[in-house]
Amino acid sequence: MMKTVQQFYTCPMHPEIIQDHPGPCPKCGMALEAMVATKETQPNAELIDMTNRLWISVALTIPLLILSMGMHVPVFGQLIQHIPTQVSSWLQFILATPVTLWCGWPLLNRGWTSIVQRNLNMFTLIALGTSVAYLYSVVALLFPYVFPLAFHTNNGAVNLYFEVAAAITALVLMGQVLELRGREQTGSTIRELLNLAPPVARKVHNDGTEEEISLDEVQVNNHLHVKPGEKVPVDGIVIEGHSTVDESMLTGEPIPSEKEKGSKVIGGTLNQTGSFVMQAVHVGNETMLAQIVHLVSEAQRSHPPIQRLADRVASYFVPVVLIIAIITFFAWTYWGPQPAMTYGLISAISVLIIACPCALGLATPMSIVVGIGRAAQAGILIKNAASLERFEKVNTLVIDKTGTLTEGKPTAQSIIAASGFEKRDILFYAASLELNSEHPLSSAIVKAAQEQSISLQQPSEFSAEIGNGIEGRIGGKPVALGNLKLLETLGLQPASLADQADKLGQAGATVMFVVVDNQVAGLISVTDPIKASTALALELLHKEGIRVIMVTGDNHSTANAIAKKLHIDAVEAEILPQKKSEIVKQLKQQGYIVAMAGDGINDAPALAEADVSIAMGTGTDIAMESASITLVNGDLMNLVRARQLSQIVMHNIRQNLFLAFFYNALCIPLAAGILYPWTGLLLNPIVGALAMSLSSISVIGNALRLRFVSLK
Repeated sequence: MMKTVQQFYTCPMHPEIIQDHPGPCPKCGMALEAMVATKETQPNAELIDMTNRLWISVALTIPLLILSMGMHVPVFGQLIQHIPTQVSSWLQFILATPVTLWCGWPLLNRGWTSIVQRNLNMFTLIALGTSVAYLYSVVALLFPYVFPLAFHTNNGAVNLYFEVAAAITALVLMGQVLELRGREQTGSTIRELLNLAPPVARKVHNDGTEEEISLDEVQVNNHLHVKPGEKVPVDGIVIEGHSTVDESMLTGEPIPSEKEKGSKVIGGTLNQTGSFVMQAVHVGNETMLAQIVHLVSEAQRSHPPIQRLADRVASYFVPVVLIIAIITFFAWTYWGPQPAMTYGLISAISVLIIACPCALGLATPMSIVVGIGRAAQAGILIKNAASLERFEKVNTLVIDKTGTLTEGKPTAQSIIAASGFEKRDILFYAASLELNSEHPLSSAIVKAAQEQSISLQQPSEFSAEIGNGIEGRIGGKPVALGNLKLLETLGLQPASLADQADKLGQAGATVMFVVVDNQVAGLISVTDPIKASTALALELLHKEGIRVIMVTGDNHSTANAIAKKLHIDAVEAEILPQKKSEIVKQLKQQGYIVAMAGDGINDAPALAEADVSIAMGTGTDIAMESASITLVNGDLMNLVRARQLSQIVMHNIRQNLFLAFFYNALCIPLAAGILYPWTGLLLNPIVGALAMSLSSISVIGNALRLRFVSLK
């Protein structure tokens, strides 16, 4: 049965805030969002609430604007002049109060929270701006005589600014609704992934009967029947039947994959032509689909280093804006025209509202969430946002050979026996010794023996010399299989096999010597085809200015042959696993920004050492756990796409930060009234609120473009 995962909640703007129940963020007051995505689309309570408040505020603010500013519009001018000033003032109060105090309550509450928590943010400025405009107007309506003459107009009245408080509230609510809808769209990738899993599976009982059960009820080792056109319910192995499966939704690979007995199948992929029975291996939260959803969710909540710049600027920005607003008020009071204090108050409110740094806070998170979601659609899993940022700067790629540059599905090519031995004997000893090995080349030798119907024996006293070979006893005889280094360790020479081994190595084959009873009995060469996309992927990486270094445990002749064919810049051959991480470390010390790509257990230390670690999804779990980026289908073209996406996302973030910084740098002086002495223009706070909302919308729209970006 699938285990129920405890739900936790976090703030989209402050991911360090985590709690086990929903509610407002203690730092900014925003509603916390669920950390674990669910397949069922739940109504967004905050979006519904904000939308209702927005429509009510709009309905009340429109007549309020007509009352306060309608005399400047011919259509309403005749009507407004017949309404007594005192009646109009009280109507404005009646309309503005529910807008400011009820519709705008979430904004005021968040602003108050920010002050109490000493974490000044965008809501601090909004709450101060609307509160000052509203409270000033209430006092002016009820007690106009308490204001000094500097606040009175030429006819002796004190201006009311109820429409400013209400309109700002409505516009900010509009911005919040658009932002929430934007965040809803950014989560669509995770929901699409979750919806790949079918709701039910067809369980096959021991007597051959079938029963349709919920996906939650599927257990490990259950036999499941998958018909044409159905989705594979969980991860498993085909035990009967043959089909083709479309895995593009998870791997990005458009060509359907052939499946037969023994083939692995992934939950959520689409069965096409045939019918098969599978054995469940991973269920519930252990499936690849569940792991992908988890990785994408974690990555989307992470922040890249560039976010620190925005956070640092924002931490100083709000106090600076408050100081500018105070300076603006006193500057107008002392040097402005009459009513000087009124001008000062309006200008100060304009500064507070238009300087709201909401666009700055959205600039990085929106791009990261959308970009990582787009990567998942292409079969690229990015563990955290920092990796995405670093990948853009990578100038050196250290890459493993077997399973990374090559298919990782080697086949035995040549068997050459020394004098006194037979080819069948060579294959018997080698395959028997390889029965306990997990090396990719082992399966090729064992498979070759099975094809010739050779009965194998379990070795005794088995041991593995990592990077050299393996040893053991077969039928009482000491047997060894490995490279030239292993022969040197045993004090043996390849003798007459040396030239043949060299020729095979130069052709790109991996050569292994077989030693039986302390004699070199022969050799076996194994070839591992280069992946079809490898050459093009490396060519594109070279065009990006990336230096490619192949590091492999294979012999020099084989490694050099492959490197020459693929135009690889440098080769490190016959390298032990611990040496791989040392090579990566040395390159970093020389000033290179290094990415490491590999797929095996022996690559894990080097992956952990690299600036950016890239694992093939077709490799081992240990390699994928060590990696910051996983290519689900193991295609190196996805490495090129990951690099391209890192560049596009970082460019998008810089665009957003520029929009936010440029907007504030330009608008704050305008709001303060810097152009008034020359043009007589003064920015209305309502216009400032509209501009502030539009800046957030521009950032959201720019980030959402990443959903449709075309990758190579």
